[in-house]
Amino acid sequence: MSEFRINVNGEDHEIDVEADMPLLWVLRDVLGLIGTKFGCGIALCGACTVHVDDVPMRSCSVRVADVVGQSIRTIEGLAENTHLHPLQQAWIEHDVAQCGYCQSGQIMSAAALLARNPNPTDADIDAAMVGNYCRCGTYNRIRKAIHGAAGLMTAQYVNAAEVNA
Repeated sequence: MSEFRINVNGEDHEIDVEADMPLLWVLRDVLGLIGTKFGCGIALCGACTVHVDDVPMRSCSVRVADVVGQSIRTIEGLAENTHLHPLQQAWIEHDVAQCGYCQSGQIMSAAALLARNPNPTDADIDAAMVGNYCRCGTYNRIRKAIHGAAGLMTAQYVNAAEVNA
């Protein structure tokens, strides 16, 4: 066992785990952040996607020792206090989730896309979401929700600019 200090959702945590423990298990079993899901265990399905220094990564295949000193964000850290992230709001408005199991990974991948491309095309969305699998087949609703969130984010930016003007 080794002691590590990791930053998750803006909070530092001291943990005593094996260096090769996957980040997924640290998040779920050690820190109790169960929004990130175990899917395949080999980084192919996307259910375990989190952000490490704002880059989407499959937490099932990232060793905890490799993320020390980096900022980790999970689905629990996407909203700000009681204000849903525009993607979370759009997911609800477009009734995206069916079983819901893959949705935290889907949302985290979509959030990374919108952070780098606030107005994606269908092709941009399809490319960014490759490797995030939904057994229920809600891909069309996912795409609509991402477009909806992009519109919400643009509207929020415009409204904030008008208030500050």
